[in-house]
Amino acid sequence: MRIRDVEAVNLRFAYPAGAGFQFASGTCNARVTTLIRIHTDTGAVGLGSVYSHPDVVRLLVEGQFRELLVGEDPLEVERIWALCYGITRWYGRKGAAVSTLGGIDIALWDLRAKAAGLPLYRVLGGAVRRSVPVYASALLWKPDTAALGEEARRHVARGFLGMKMRLGRSYAYDSEALRVVREAIGPERRLMIEGNARYPLAQAVRLAPEFRAAGVFWLEEPFLPENPEDFRRLRAHLGGAIPLAAGENEFGEQGFAELMADPLVDIVQPDACRCGGVTASVRVAARAARHGLRVAPHTWSDAVALVANMHVVASQPHGITVEMDQTGNPLIEGLLRENLRLVDGELALPQGPGLGIELDEAVVERYAMKGPVAAGNYSDMMFGRGEYAPAGEYEG
Repeated sequence: MRIRDVEAVNLRFAYPAGAGFQFASGTCNARVTTLIRIHTDTGAVGLGSVYSHPDVVRLLVEGQFRELLVGEDPLEVERIWALCYGITRWYGRKGAAVSTLGGIDIALWDLRAKAAGLPLYRVLGGAVRRSVPVYASALLWKPDTAALGEEARRHVARGFLGMKMRLGRSYAYDSEALRVVREAIGPERRLMIEGNARYPLAQAVRLAPEFRAAGVFWLEEPFLPENPEDFRRLRAHLGGAIPLAAGENEFGEQGFAELMADPLVDIVQPDACRCGGVTASVRVAARAARHGLRVAPHTWSDAVALVANMHVVASQPHGITVEMDQTGNPLIEGLLRENLRLVDGELALPQGPGLGIELDEAVVERYAMKGPVAAGNYSDMMFGRGEYAPAGEYEG
C-alpha cells in the first residue's frame, strides 16, 4: 500500500445571529477546523483532523507535506512522523506545522489500524472496552449566573456526569457562578474549572477555598502558558487538594516535558489534532505515567479529533476522560454518519477498524470553505479587524 494523495478540507460553521457565546476574548460567532484525508493506491482512506489556522494548514499540506508523502508506505507511521517533523523543524516544532503533522499522523494511524482490522485503541495496546468517560464542555460567560444553572441542568438531563465551566471574569462573578453551577448539578458530578489563563496568582490563591468547597475536580489553565512560575507556586499552595491541568497550548513530547520535568500540573491535556497527532499524544501519555500524572485530552474542534482522543484515552490506564463541546457546534454533533452516543454518562467507543467512523459527506460539503478563512471570532483564533475583543483585567 502506498500513499496516492494527501487532502486538506477546511470547514467553517457560523452560529446564527445572536447564538454565539461570550468568553474572555470577545464573542465567538463561528467555528473552524480542517479535515485531513490520506488516499492510498488500494482505495483505503485515512482520516485525520487539524485545529490551527486553516489557510496555513492547507498551505503546509499542499505546499510541502503532499509532495513529501506521495509514494510512501502509510503503515510506517513513526518513520513518517520523524520525516515530517525533521523537515519542518526550522519553522515548526510548535504551532501550525506540528499540528498539521498531527492531522496527518491521525490519518496514518487510522490506516494502520484499518489494515490490522482492529479499532485504534486496541492497536495502541488498550484492553477491550466499550466506552470512555466524557464531560460536557460549555458554560461560557453569561450576563446572569442563573442562566448558568439552567444550562448546567440541561447537561445533566442529557446524561453527562461531569462538565466544565469558564471562569476568570471577576471575583464576584466567579464566586457566584461556581456556587450556582454546583447547586444545579449536585454534589456527585464532576465539575471542572477553566480559568481562561486570566487569573493573577493572588486571585487564584484567594479563590482556592471556594474551589475546595465546591469540590472542583481540576482547575485548568489558570495562567498563561508563558507563566510557568505561577503554576509552580499555585500547585505548591494547593498541596494536591485541587489538581491543576494544562496542555492545549503545548506541542510535541518536548513541550509537555517542560510541564512535567518539575511538574507544574497534575493532569496533562494533549490534543491529538494540536500537539502532533496520536504519536505525540501516546508519547506524552507515557511520559506522564513515568511522572505519576494523569491524562485528559483537550478537544474543541470536531468529531474526528474527539474520536482520536477517545482512542488515546482508551489505550492508557491513567487516561481520565475526554472533552465534548456542547455549544451547538455541528462539526462535533453532525459531522459523522453515526453520531457519538452517551451511554451511562460515557461516550460509546467506536469498535470498527481504525477510528471506526465515517464522515457525513453532505455535512462536509455544507461547511467546506471555498476560499480563505472569513473574518470572525472562532473562540481560539480571530481573523479580521475588531474580532479580537478581550475582556479587561481580572477584577478582584
